[in-house]
Amino acid sequence: MRRARRYDRPRFLVVITALVICYLFAPIAIVVLFSFNKENSLAVFGGFSTRWYVAFLHDGGIHASLAASLEIGVTTMVIAAVLGTTLALGLERSRLRAARVVEGTMMLNLVSPEIATAVAALLIFTQLGITLSLATVIAANATWAIAYVTIIVRSRLASLNSDVEEAALDLYASQWQTIRLVTLPLLWPAILASSLLVFVMSFDDFITTYFVSGLGVPPLPVRIYSMIRFGVTPEINAIGTLMTVATVSLALAALALFALRRTRSGSSVVTDLNG
Repeated sequence: MRRARRYDRPRFLVVITALVICYLFAPIAIVVLFSFNKENSLAVFGGFSTRWYVAFLHDGGIHASLAASLEIGVTTMVIAAVLGTTLALGLERSRLRAARVVEGTMMLNLVSPEIATAVAALLIFTQLGITLSLATVIAANATWAIAYVTIIVRSRLASLNSDVEEAALDLYASQWQTIRLVTLPLLWPAILASSLLVFVMSFDDFITTYFVSGLGVPPLPVRIYSMIRFGVTPEINAIGTLMTVATVSLALAALALFALRRTRSGSSVVTDLNG
């Protein structure tokens, strides 16, 4: 018998893949490189220096804006995770026609232009007499963040085997115990992934934040925009580099936590139900 020929991948795919990777990561590499620039220039690299990181560490305005953006991102993430997961459970388990209306409205919120939703949020706040602040930024970001969490969690929920939940009910677990001990641990990867996505998107969101932020400490994207209007310095590159490192570290920590959780989830669910 003739030996089966091994599949020979076209060599141009390797070239295209390398070009796409360079296209995606070359701007990030340039930002990191010029964050160590000794000169006050974004075009000419004059040697390595950490002066812009030192400037960032001593810039109180940047620290206040960073704290404001972290508060926005974390609060929006928590609100979206709780409400989005609850909404996903309700939409997936509900048999009412109103659930389809809610689902359609949620999808409409995702496809709407962000500038339109930002202007709408601004009009609502001003008509109700609500003072613009970090709270209004969080409320505006939560309107679209809940939809992201709902879609991701619901897709995971639809793929779950219902026999697991029925087995928990057969072991005399209540509906709440089934959700808490069986359903939520199985939904944990989707909840974690959607929460991280919401955090990153709300942390660096500019359009909505610019429209509904008040006169207090501006969030980091708005402050960076103000800095660019008066001249760009490599300090912005240092800020971007630190944010990139923080985001990658957060993603790696989430992957590690998910792997640890997956190894323990099987035995913990059975133990809790029997207990």
